[in-house]
Amino acid sequence: MRVVIAGGHGKVALRLERRLSEAGDQAVGMVRNPDHVPDVERTGAQAVVLDLEHTTVDALAEQLTGADAVVFAAGGGPGSGAARKETVDRGAAVLLADAAEHGGVRRYVMVSSMGTDRADPDSDDIFQVYLRAKRAADDELRGRDLDWTIMHPGRLTDDTGTGRIQVGRLQPGAVTREDVAAALVAVLHDERTIGKDFDLLNGDQPIEDALAAL
Repeated sequence: MRVVIAGGHGKVALRLERRLSEAGDQAVGMVRNPDHVPDVERTGAQAVVLDLEHTTVDALAEQLTGADAVVFAAGGGPGSGAARKETVDRGAAVLLADAAEHGGVRRYVMVSSMGTDRADPDSDDIFQVYLRAKRAADDELRGRDLDWTIMHPGRLTDDTGTGRIQVGRLQPGAVTREDVAAALVAVLHDERTIGKDFDLLNGDQPIEDALAAL
């Protein structure tokens, strides 16, 4: 399986690329900064330099040639302002969906966030702006003729992965980035997760078992 990952230098994305490479899949990490190429390549993935805020549908679709799936794991980052929540967290996610449709790539996995359904519609707080942008991107994807899955991880930690999760509609909690990456690999290889939209936290079930029960 060839998987193109938008936001390829992110903490979840690098873990995902390593896991896909170890599983015998072909990971492609898309990055904005050329300095990040070596980090992506060290995971066993191919690196592609492309700025999602300054490209076109055609140029992005060209990078999806031969892909079986795309994963949106990009973000404006914790230090970015409201404008980049719109251009990256929403705009780049929508652009990737446009390019996937244009390039004939049906499988789209979205790394969203817990709390999008509770975003304050009027607040100027940057986290609420972020949640609204993620919700808009999720809503856009749900309306597409794509084989989508939307994952809403809780608060991300760098703790050691447990291999055990819980999924569904959950109260706020935490999940390791390693377990998010492992769950993404499982989602990509399980067609039963197509059309599923769920929260993800650490829990008691093995990853494959939890996803199978969705």
